Amino acid sequence: MLFAIIGTDGPRGRTLRPTYRAAHLGRLENLERQGRLVLAGPFGDGSGSLIVMAADSLDEARAFAEADPYVTGGVFTVIDIRPFTKVLPKDRA
Repeated sequence: MLFAIIGTDGPRGRTLRPTYRAAHLGRLENLERQGRLVLAGPFGDGSGSLIVMAADSLDEARAFAEADPYVTGGVFTVIDIRPFTKVLPKDRA
């Protein structure tokens, strides 16, 4: 099952990002190696980021998000996690 994780930056997000970036990206790269990362990146307006990942449950996706260095370090002050249905592009076999 896919989940969209929307992290909203707090007032100090821009300042804190460089401190936690390597650890944050390391977790996402590990997720990618596991074949569970669909996409990830920051919003162009600097308000936060989007991660779309595969997880077995909402609880698993929430646990992943809550342990992220951007969350524990205070970059994201709000996280919203929602089930996500990918329609396009279709996966090619």
